[in-house]
Amino acid sequence: MRVLLQRVSRAEVRVDGRVVGKIGVGYCLLVGFTQTDTEPQLIWMADKIAGLRILADPAGKMNLALSDVTGAILVISQFTLYGDATAGRRPSFLAAAPGPIAEPLYDSFVAMLRDRGCTVETGEFGAMSEVELVNDGPTTIWLER
Repeated sequence: MRVLLQRVSRAEVRVDGRVVGKIGVGYCLLVGFTQTDTEPQLIWMADKIAGLRILADPAGKMNLALSDVTGAILVISQFTLYGDATAGRRPSFLAAAPGPIAEPLYDSFVAMLRDRGCTVETGEFGAMSEVELVNDGPTTIWLER
C-alpha cells in the first residue's frame, strides 16, 4: 500500500465536471494498492495517518493533528502510484492491484479512517478524476507499508 499525503488548505475532486469530494484544511491522499496488500497494512496506515501531527501550530511548527484543527481527509484512488518506469519509456502497472482487488481495500481503508474519528471525503473509485488543491506549505509525505 502506498499513500502520497499532501497537506492542504483546501482540496476537491471532480468526476465528469461535478464535485464528488471536497475538504478544507487537512490531507489529500492519493492511495494505491497491490495484489498482496492485507488488512494489517490498512490498519497500520489508517492509524499512522489519523495520528500524524504535521499541521502547523500557532508558532508555525508541525505539531497539530487533524483533530486539533477540525481537519478532514480527501481520499482518492490512484493505481499509478505503482507505476514502474525502470525499463523502457512507458510505465508498467503490473504491480497495481486490479479493480476487483483494490476497490474493497480502498473501501476498507476509508472506513478505517472514519472509525478513527476522521472526517473523510472521497473520489469515485476507478473514475477519471480532476483534483484541485491548495498546498498548505511544502508538505508532501510518502507512506508505504
